[in-house]
Amino acid sequence: MTYSEQFESRGSHAPPFASLPSRPVRPVEEDFLVRPRIHVVKTRIPGCFELRPTVTRDARGFFAKVFHRPLWQDLGLRTDFAEEYSTYSLPWTLRGLHFQTPPMEHDKVVLCLRGNAFDVAVDLRRGSPTYGEHISVNLSSMQSNALYLPAGVAHGFCVTGDEALLYYKLTSVYAPEQDTGIRWDSAGIAWPITDPILSERDRELPTLDAYESPFAF
Repeated sequence: MTYSEQFESRGSHAPPFASLPSRPVRPVEEDFLVRPRIHVVKTRIPGCFELRPTVTRDARGFFAKVFHRPLWQDLGLRTDFAEEYSTYSLPWTLRGLHFQTPPMEHDKVVLCLRGNAFDVAVDLRRGSPTYGEHISVNLSSMQSNALYLPAGVAHGFCVTGDEALLYYKLTSVYAPEQDTGIRWDSAGIAWPITDPILSERDRELPTLDAYESPFAF
């Protein structure tokens, strides 16, 4: 019996992902818990990676370990996080494109815990081979994938479903005087939604062309 068939047999108690395609059952093994495996996918932007953890599933749901300090250190990723927080966003919401300037710049890791998000990174580091360019990744709570952004790379996302709960890890604390961004529609990004819900602050951010970047590659 597939996952969907098992959940459907339970009627109204089926979880919201019961209609997703079934996947082979892969039991959670102790070795996997001790030595997790994460596939690191390089993007066009130097130092920006998509992290794809191994997801194990059984009749209860799934398990995924994204952060594991020894493994991240072996991969050359920073682990000295100073702050973590979450944001919950409704349909059509777009947040970005945000970053913090020196001396409070930070590496950032973004993970979607509920729903789906179209996640974007824009390189603002002068001298970078991809300065002014962007990449996008579809973050999914069911895949537990994450995006790792180095300092000097702006971040933004939009909700591509009914909701999105995103979780962040950052290597510096929030600093209002250094917290800024560029306009969401100034970097040539093909957003999958139109007429997004924006904050007044994001509407007033400077364009990419008008912004004088303090970051160097």
